[in-house]
Amino acid sequence: MILTVLISCIVLGSIVGFLAGLLGIGGGLIIVPALIYLLPMIGVSNDIIFPMSLGTSLAAIVITSTSAAFAHHKNHNIPWQLAKQLMVLVAVGALMGAFIADSLSVKTLTHFFSIVVILLAVYMLLSIKASKVSEVKSLPAAYVLQLLSFITGITSSLMGIAGGAILVPALSFFGLRVRHAIGIATACGVMVALFGSIGYIITGWNVANLPDWSIGYIYLPALFGIVVSSSLVAPIGVKLASKLPVKTLNKFFAVFLIFVAIKMMLG
Repeated sequence: MILTVLISCIVLGSIVGFLAGLLGIGGGLIIVPALIYLLPMIGVSNDIIFPMSLGTSLAAIVITSTSAAFAHHKNHNIPWQLAKQLMVLVAVGALMGAFIADSLSVKTLTHFFSIVVILLAVYMLLSIKASKVSEVKSLPAAYVLQLLSFITGITSSLMGIAGGAILVPALSFFGLRVRHAIGIATACGVMVALFGSIGYIITGWNVANLPDWSIGYIYLPALFGIVVSSSLVAPIGVKLASKLPVKTLNKFFAVFLIFVAIKMMLG
């Protein structure tokens, strides 16, 4: 069964890597539901399956987002002056989110995940448009962006995602070009995943009923399967993101979130 999980996660990683490069999301919205389905095959109990899925997802995103961020940097898609302002607080929020998740029930985490996905999908469905405003001076005050990054860190850690599903539409709404928004979200996603993973390792360290080959709430065989393929496929998504028109990117992003929301509503 461990081999089945490993092979499934290699396939999963290919999808995740592509989406990480294309949409700047790190793939957590796919990884978490997939792991919730796969991990019971190796005997993971219901009371820890959600935090294990979240922790493993974030650990995988460390690799996928790093690969995607490097590719976005090479394509000049990351305005680093703005990105640096968001990266510190998004990391603090991600670390805090792991400790919050450890104190919540599986039912609460599941409902939170579903509700946030639905809200993101509805927002994107109602606001698909190409932004023509690109100057950073059109963005709100620094404290607004810092609050946004902090909330994004907490929320992303509670959902096992990199934060692009929140940052991309938010920064686009504030007037940033969608390619720059995706680039910033990818850079911030590295910080979310890294510090969120550390939090899930700490909170799961002394849990008694973890499966073999686990470090805290991170399951290593699933992590290995995902990162093997995802890091190789991410640059392909980045290249496609640089070629597609802005409106197409927005539509793709909205359709993706709607699909995930439907999957969560159907259980």
